[in-house]
Amino acid sequence: MSAIRPTTLADAVEVRAERPELHPIAGGTDLMVDVNFGRTELAGVLDLTAVAELQGIDRDDRSIRIGAAHPMADIADRLADLAALAGAVVTVGSPQIRARATLGGNLATASPAGDSLPALLVHDAEVEVAGPSEARRMPVSELLVSPRQTSLRDGELIVAVRIPRRTWRSRFAKVGTRNAMVIATCSVAVAVDTETGAGRIAAGAVAPTARRLPQAEAVFEQFASSSAVPTEGALDDLEEAVRADIAPIDDHRSTAPYRAHATATIVRRLAQRLLSSR
Repeated sequence: MSAIRPTTLADAVEVRAERPELHPIAGGTDLMVDVNFGRTELAGVLDLTAVAELQGIDRDDRSIRIGAAHPMADIADRLADLAALAGAVVTVGSPQIRARATLGGNLATASPAGDSLPALLVHDAEVEVAGPSEARRMPVSELLVSPRQTSLRDGELIVAVRIPRRTWRSRFAKVGTRNAMVIATCSVAVAVDTETGAGRIAAGAVAPTARRLPQAEAVFEQFASSSAVPTEGALDDLEEAVRADIAPIDDHRSTAPYRAHATATIVRRLAQRLLSSR
C-alpha cells in the first residue's frame, strides 16, 4: 500500500490529480471505519497532516477560517462564540476521536447525519477547495449533493471552511439512541442574527443531505425580528413548517414519523431558548 505525505498544498493537489486511487486522509475517523468493516479497500493514502495550509484557525474582521485538517477538539475550545458549531463538534465521538476528526473529513464524507454540517449551514459557511486547474469557494449547501456524494471535481481537495463574522446567537442539539458517541437520529442547528433578526435553521439525518429549512426559517424570522415572545400558535406553525421542509426515512436507527416529531420538537425548543435569552 502506498502512503504519500506532502508538506505543501501545491504538492498535495498535484499528487491528488496524478494518483486518484489514493484516499485523502487527515484524522481518518470515517475512512478507517469503512476500511475496518470491509466497505472500502485502500490502494494507498494521501496523508494531509503535514500540509500547513490545511491547519489552523484564523480570524479577521470579516470571517473565521478553519483549516480542513484542523482537529475538532480545538474548534470546540477556541470557537465558543460559534455556539452551534462548538456544540456540534463536542458530540462527535469520544475525546480521542475529536482529537483526530476534522471538518474537512466530515464535509467530504457527506453523511446526512454529519454532526458539524447543520451548524456550518446556519453560520453561512463556505468551503474553500483547491484543484489542479483552480481554487474556488462554494457554500456548504452546494458541496453536499447526496448521501456520501459531494460536488468536488476530480483532483480537488477541501482546504478550509470560512464562516462570516456576524452577530449570530446559535444553538445545536441532536437525538440519538444514547447520550454520547452515537450517530444522530436527527440533528438541528438554529441561529438568529441579533442585529437584523435574520434566522437560520438546518437539520441533519432527515433528508438525503443535511439541509437548511427555508419554510421553517420564514416562520422563525416572523417572530425572531420582533422583541415579543413567540406565542404557542406561532411555535406550532414553526413545527409544521419544519415537517414540510424535511424528508425523513425509516431505517435501522429510527422511523420517519419519529424523526419528523423529534426534529420539529428540537427546533421549537432551540428557538425558544435563543429568543428567551436575547
